[in-house]
Amino acid sequence: MIKLVYLIPLFPMLGFLINGLGRNVLPKSVVGFIGSLTVLLSFILSLTIFFELNASQTKSFIVPLFDWISAGNLTIPFSFLLDPLSSLMLLIITGIGFLIHVYSTGYMHNDAGFAKFFSYLNLFIFFMLLLVLGSNYVIMFIGWEGVGLCSYLLIGFWFTNASYASAAKKAFVMNRIGDLGFLIAVFLIFTTFGSVEFAKIFPQAANMVSGDKILILITALLFVGAIGKSAQIPLFTWLPDAMAGPTPVSALIHAATMVTAGIYMISRSNILFTLAPQTLEVVSIIGLATAILGATIAVTQTDIKKVLAYSTVSQLGYMFLGLGVGAYTGAFFHVITHAFFKALLFLGAGSVIHAMSNEQDMRHMGGLKKKLPITFLTMMIGTVAIAGLPPFAGFFSKDEILAHVYEHNKILWIIGVIGAVFTSFYMFRMLFLTFSGTFRGTHEQEHHLHESPKSMTIPLIILAVLSAIGGFIGIPEVLGGKHWLAGFLSPVFGSSSSIMGESGLDHTTEFILMGVSVAGALAALLFAYTRYVKNAHVPVGDQVKRNALAKISLNKYYVDEIYAALITRPLDALSRFFFKVVDKAGIDGIVNGLGSGANEASKGFRLLQAGNVGFYLFMMVAGIIALLVYGFYKF
Repeated sequence: MIKLVYLIPLFPMLGFLINGLGRNVLPKSVVGFIGSLTVLLSFILSLTIFFELNASQTKSFIVPLFDWISAGNLTIPFSFLLDPLSSLMLLIITGIGFLIHVYSTGYMHNDAGFAKFFSYLNLFIFFMLLLVLGSNYVIMFIGWEGVGLCSYLLIGFWFTNASYASAAKKAFVMNRIGDLGFLIAVFLIFTTFGSVEFAKIFPQAANMVSGDKILILITALLFVGAIGKSAQIPLFTWLPDAMAGPTPVSALIHAATMVTAGIYMISRSNILFTLAPQTLEVVSIIGLATAILGATIAVTQTDIKKVLAYSTVSQLGYMFLGLGVGAYTGAFFHVITHAFFKALLFLGAGSVIHAMSNEQDMRHMGGLKKKLPITFLTMMIGTVAIAGLPPFAGFFSKDEILAHVYEHNKILWIIGVIGAVFTSFYMFRMLFLTFSGTFRGTHEQEHHLHESPKSMTIPLIILAVLSAIGGFIGIPEVLGGKHWLAGFLSPVFGSSSSIMGESGLDHTTEFILMGVSVAGALAALLFAYTRYVKNAHVPVGDQVKRNALAKISLNKYYVDEIYAALITRPLDALSRFFFKVVDKAGIDGIVNGLGSGANEASKGFRLLQAGNVGFYLFMMVAGIIALLVYGFYKF
């Protein structure tokens, strides 16, 4: 079955072509079926390959498809790499992607662009699969750019709304900034190692000295690419604005696919980063700063999707924090669990918005748990999971990251725990404002409140189950487990682990760290319950304005305004100067002046053509004399 791996990206591509070409003739039921079936087939094949790989003694296979580029010393085959890391990513992308496709059949049913939407979703899945399957950096870069393009198409799907179209352009441009760093890194990798193939680069890198300047430069540039794609400081502002797209798009981009591409790329390149400890320090600091920034912004947001968006920014920060301290398995573990509960939370938010007639402001919700029991129960499970409460999925992955951070740097650990407390608070705040108390919307909204159809609730239930039990693949030894995930990924991270060494924490310390983290999350839960359920507090604009810190948080630290003042407006002014002065007055002035000069000169010369034969004879004789004089003086 491993040789059939090319079918995994091929199925979604076929779905894209069929739905895209037949978008005006195929009925919606057929479009939804084809779009979902193609991803389901990819998931089934991914699952089969996963079990085959798990049972095999050989944990890494390169499947060549065809010779692609050959120029001088550069040889790039088009081939796929199957190993534990890529096989898990295949399951996440196709599994979560299939559930989102099924959910979309209900959520987007009344949209005029239904077929176009599904064709875009299929294309997105195709490029994401290409990104994780590529056996070299060039194929990865093709998928990298492809998901950027598809995110632009999906975020701006409702492009008739000017603000939505602007959000799509913002995502596209900010991703290009990071992509430039990635592209330069690929050039530098080729000049250093003579190849872009993982199988040739990593063994060479393993023999290099830790702290080598060229490795630091390569990893720094790769990290720039990851910053853009995975929304880290300073290129994070596109991700919350991506909420302009339909809710299934938010779930697809924010949960398991595009935003985790940066984590996957660093995980795949782990040996390069392990041998560049200075870069890892930067990764950990930026990751932690992003985690705190996202969390402190989320605590004041009133749009349910914006809360989840900044939550994603924060959780991605935790993943980078894990990578920065060398906890590659822990960071990837959090990628998996985050895929479960964040997809669940976004799709649950979509169910709420669907029931509320497209209302997204939590201040106009409340009391929905009786009308939306399945949505409430599943979102509660997702909230508990992301808050890091045992035994749900988020507890195991977040605890593993924080344990490695504690061993690496105690100050970073303290800040990380504070961020985890914020996570618990803003998530339960969202849950209580949405589902508890009395309904605060309009009578018309209340009249139409209803649970979502099965096409939307069944994916919620499946994701809720995964959010509850997904952490069991990584139960640590301190809790009596064997951490299956660490053993499965050891062929990928083994070289880095041998260089960095194993964790040195004793079981007592680990229990204390778990206790502190859980106690903080429970305290935040209790505070949120007291404030938003017991005291029935509802955020009001005037109250926020009177609180300076809350105002700063609500306005997202004015980062967009700072970018506008320092970058956007100066560039706009410069472009206007070039347009008016350089282009219109300068270049156009010269070109138009030459044209006008020729036109005016022709008017003068035209007077010589009067039709007088005597004048013509005179000019002819004068010309002959001039030629004779010229010839005489020349010789």
